[in-house]
Amino acid sequence: MEKEYEIRTGCDRGLCHQAIGRQDRQLNTYDWLADVPGNQESTDLVEVQFKHTRKGYYHNVNNLQLKKGDIVAVEANPGHDIGVVTLTGRLVKLQLKKANLKSADDIKRVYRLARQIDMDKFREAKAREHETMIESRQIAKGLGLDMKIGDVEYQGDGQKAIFYYIADERVDFRQLIKDLAAAFHVRIEMKQIGARQEAGRIGGTGPCGRELCCATWMKNFVSVSTNAARFQDISLNPQKLAGMCAKLKCCLNYEVDDYIEAGRRLPSREVVLQTLDSDYHLFKSDILAGLVTYSTDKNLAANLETITAERARQIIEMNRRGEKPESLQESGKQKPQKPHVDLAQGDINRFDKAKKKKKKKKADPSNKDEQQPKKEAKPKKDGQQGKKDDQQGKKDEKK
Repeated sequence: MEKEYEIRTGCDRGLCHQAIGRQDRQLNTYDWLADVPGNQESTDLVEVQFKHTRKGYYHNVNNLQLKKGDIVAVEANPGHDIGVVTLTGRLVKLQLKKANLKSADDIKRVYRLARQIDMDKFREAKAREHETMIESRQIAKGLGLDMKIGDVEYQGDGQKAIFYYIADERVDFRQLIKDLAAAFHVRIEMKQIGARQEAGRIGGTGPCGRELCCATWMKNFVSVSTNAARFQDISLNPQKLAGMCAKLKCCLNYEVDDYIEAGRRLPSREVVLQTLDSDYHLFKSDILAGLVTYSTDKNLAANLETITAERARQIIEMNRRGEKPESLQESGKQKPQKPHVDLAQGDINRFDKAKKKKKKKKADPSNKDEQQPKKEAKPKKDGQQGKKDDQQGKKDEKK
């Protein structure tokens, strides 16, 4: 039996008030201005969330006393839709900028608080979504279209259905729309999404152990490249860099700016540090700690020395002036030496000594099997020996 889709207020999910609360568990915004006097009166814009990651922004033209968690009926084309108020006040304007709405006509109106009749239609429409998605996939497969219908969302009044699909190439779905409209008797809207958007709509747990960022708070997706992994000195393993959507993880961009800024303070990899003992090549670096490790061999780890980036820059300046320090370590600080074992001082014949022979174990008197002597083979009877001789004689006669 399919789980019924419900819109719940924030008051039945643990932490709850106008600023805190989780509706549908995705893309919730913490309203840190909720307790500021006059916050709600600063604008008539409200943020309304629908199924999964879909959000919209509407004008509260009727001056309703809306708060976070209220279920409202909003303007749609055609009819009306049902959603949950997720944000009010000044922060809505900031969220509106992130949504990149091109014109003010995209901002529609809030009609009223949802009534019981609205909720009954809403639940009836939502109950049809899974069955519609399965049947629509069969219709698309019958037409031979190279696309995947990942989700179906009915409007609150049941007059329109949005089909979210994924396709690698351009798809001609004109015939598909006709077949879907004839099968479900609603207005059809096709919306193409990418792999990241699909992961956000489905949700899940990432390798970090937390809910996916695209399913909880991230609304806009920024392109991620492998350069972000290179700047952070992360191994370029595709299996570890890929997220649930099989694309590069969005979290690779979170700290890359700090790594780039910290990497500027490190010496270049091509610079060779010259000392009186030897020349040192950069082997590895700890970007955030500001430590660099040098090796006397360019390709192998030999005589590794770890110093700070500041000390490395000092040595570079000394080399430019034609000076060479005694070692990479600062003056007065020497690298701790491991105890050296001189094998020549030992006995050179120690490897030639014969190994001690193992002592044989004495027989255990309690073991009865060892005390009993082995049985001797019984001599063969004379009758048996005579039969064999007769048989041998007959063979000789035949020859």
